Amino acid sequence: MRAHDGSRLQPNHPNKLTALSLVKSLLDLGADVNKPFVGALHSTTLCCGASINSTPFYRAASAADVEVLKLMLAHGAKIEWSPSEIKPKDGKGPGRPNPNVGRTPLMAAIKRLSGWFTDAGKAATDALPVRLGGHSLSRTLATPVRMSGLDWALVWVTAALLMWGLIMVYSASIAMPDNPKFARYAHTHFLTRHVLSLCVALIAAMLAFQIPMSSWEKIAPWLFVGSLVLLGLVLIPVVGKGVNGARRWISFGFMNFQPSELAKFAVLLYAADYMVRKMEVKERFFRAVLPMAFAVGIVGVLLLAEPDMGAFMVISVIAMGILFLGGVNARMFFVIAAVVVVAFTMMVMFSEWRRERIFAYMDPWNEKYSMGKGYQLSHSLIAFGRGEIFGVGLGGSIEKLHWLPEAHTDFLMAVIGEEFGLVGVLVVIGLFLWLIRRIMHIGRQSIVLDRLFAGLVAQGIAIWMGFQTFINIGVNLGALPTKGLTLPLMSYGGSAIVMNLIALAVVLRIDYENRVLMRGGRV
Repeated sequence: MRAHDGSRLQPNHPNKLTALSLVKSLLDLGADVNKPFVGALHSTTLCCGASINSTPFYRAASAADVEVLKLMLAHGAKIEWSPSEIKPKDGKGPGRPNPNVGRTPLMAAIKRLSGWFTDAGKAATDALPVRLGGHSLSRTLATPVRMSGLDWALVWVTAALLMWGLIMVYSASIAMPDNPKFARYAHTHFLTRHVLSLCVALIAAMLAFQIPMSSWEKIAPWLFVGSLVLLGLVLIPVVGKGVNGARRWISFGFMNFQPSELAKFAVLLYAADYMVRKMEVKERFFRAVLPMAFAVGIVGVLLLAEPDMGAFMVISVIAMGILFLGGVNARMFFVIAAVVVVAFTMMVMFSEWRRERIFAYMDPWNEKYSMGKGYQLSHSLIAFGRGEIFGVGLGGSIEKLHWLPEAHTDFLMAVIGEEFGLVGVLVVIGLFLWLIRRIMHIGRQSIVLDRLFAGLVAQGIAIWMGFQTFINIGVNLGALPTKGLTLPLMSYGGSAIVMNLIALAVVLRIDYENRVLMRGGRV
């Protein structure tokens, strides 16, 4: 079989051709496969497809083949049947079946499914030669496929969260200069810095979008090493900037950069690249899992020295999630999960101030904790209580007036709950659920197209966003112990916004490359 560029596609190639068996079945059953069905992916993968529920197709195709079929039909592919029987060139073999024998049920199913996604009235504009053994389909008509270059729904949901976050950061921080601690700041200080961070983040995101996934895969190990260097530099007193007893930032004048945010992204890329390289030994603990655990352990040691246990939790979950999605044995995965849980439990048990946070979480109204470790949580709950169903209105929060610490960062959701009520909280949760589900879908789509690294990266970003959002909202609602993690895309914080938008730009790049490949192009 030959691809549209004339390159020979070998069935026994080490990288097995996606849907090759399905192409054979389609041609043997008499189908003409349009150009949108056939395209060379990375010169080794054949992409084709339709969603056929009849038994012959499922016997001939794997689950991944059928998924590719569904994707192609959804993007305008079309199946047509020849009205006459076509014999092989050499006159041998069964040829293509007589359309009058056993044709009706299968043809009806194909025509119905094709009609859902294609426009039969459109004229064909191109042709594609396809060969399979002795069979020859000289030229088949191509149906034009219309696809936008970007997932605009994803872009607009992200923009909505960013704009809402910008408004809430201003609302939550506008009264802070009334506090003697921030007396030298203007009322728009945090708004201005947040806008500046958004501008830097958008520029960084546009640059990140230009980088092909093949390049991200090559630089993944070096980016991981660079993040380790920065995590080490931040511990040096003359380099790292300390805030509230933690040394987590490197100052660049116009903004403070937090290396732990880069480490999340770097570990994500490195774990995806690692799984691709170790795919053949993924069932072996010492060759597949242990080296990755060692790498995450080094990051953990540096983060706990800052200290930043929250970032270490997120990085651990990202790495574990990618290992699981990459196909690591389930038994090994649960062993790793148990070890991680035991490790974090030991950290809490042997740290007095962490134990105090757990006790305060369990009873924040106790006199012993209400003015100490439970102060933030108790005032966060008061804010949600005041908001009730529809909130007190934008700008009407009382808890942000020096009662609720870090209202513009870690506890921004509490201010949203007070000013917009239960309705506002549910809308935010709904937007994040849609965003995370969409990113997971893009990753799954990429894996179906035989692009494992890109698929694992997208799904890792979904795990990152989802887990951090879950922790932040859980802490604000008192469902989880207090932990210093910001709300992605919304909370004040320059480095977090920059890395969040870079990560989403990479997701858009993955989706863009998927669309190019499904059109039969190259990336």
